[in-house]
Amino acid sequence: MRKSLKFLGFMLIAVAVLAVVSGATFAKSLTVGVSWSNFQEERWKTDEAAMKAQLEKLGATYISADAQADSSKQISDVENLIARGCNALIILAYDADAISPAIAKAKAEGIPVVGYDRLIEDPYAFYLTFDNKEVGRMQARAVFDAKPEGNYVFIKGSSTDPNADFLHEGQLEVLKEAMDAGKIKNVGEQYTDGWKPEVAQKNMEQILTANNNKVDAVVASNDGTAGGVVAALTAQGMEGITPVSGQDGDHAALNRVARGTQTVSVWKDARELGKAAANIAVALAKGEKVDNAIKWAGGPKGIEMDSILLKPVPIIRDNLNIVIDAGWVSKDVVCQGVDAAKSPAACK
Repeated sequence: MRKSLKFLGFMLIAVAVLAVVSGATFAKSLTVGVSWSNFQEERWKTDEAAMKAQLEKLGATYISADAQADSSKQISDVENLIARGCNALIILAYDADAISPAIAKAKAEGIPVVGYDRLIEDPYAFYLTFDNKEVGRMQARAVFDAKPEGNYVFIKGSSTDPNADFLHEGQLEVLKEAMDAGKIKNVGEQYTDGWKPEVAQKNMEQILTANNNKVDAVVASNDGTAGGVVAALTAQGMEGITPVSGQDGDHAALNRVARGTQTVSVWKDARELGKAAANIAVALAKGEKVDNAIKWAGGPKGIEMDSILLKPVPIIRDNLNIVIDAGWVSKDVVCQGVDAAKSPAACK
């Protein structure tokens, strides 16, 4: 009897140990697949680094694929990530509509999806982004403060990205009154295929030509497009005279803000977004509740989705110290080439 009890006790301990080991193994074997639309923008590398660091901290494995601005390739990439055994997906969609078959595939396999930064309007996807309408409002406010009347140009993002329209809606909310009063005139408006700076530059050049350079302000929707706009303005000797907006806190853009050739870069701390995506993906893979999630139905189709919208910060010459103090960028990078006589406070 004693031997039986001793053996039973040994078996119970063994089972307990096995359960602990199995749980640890599951945590370490949890795999999160990330599908990037492309890596042309500086910021995605920052997002990725934060994502990978947080997944490692959570005991999960990171695998990824770069769609290289190709919708068909992105669908294949997602299917491949699923085949490689991922337990959750984070998708930065190149085309919000074209990605639908990949979402359906993930749903069929029971694999949760986080729509990263760009809306994938599907109730199965968890939407994580910054408040893009507010980003647009911040862009428009900064440009309007610098130039409250005149000929305005709107260089929008990619037509395949819902964020482009969210941003523009926010911009128009701020500028509508002045536009209705005739103080602001829209003399040019263009989407930018793939958010490519070279496309934005070409579009801006064409608008300048069509208006004989009579352009007083440009509301550009991100720092990449802002870079293309500034290049077009510089070729006409209009840099630093014409207000230009952007977003993302790209290092080159923050330097343009310091030098006075870009008015604002709305900073979205990609480190926080990447970390949040990792936390959400792991929680969903484990069937856990996501903290701070809200119900959101602000997309074109009005579909209600679980969401988290982070808060952006507008960076202008007067508060460049915010990104420097936060360790986002060094003072040397921000202040490179800045005219000492016209230096912002952060560069002194």
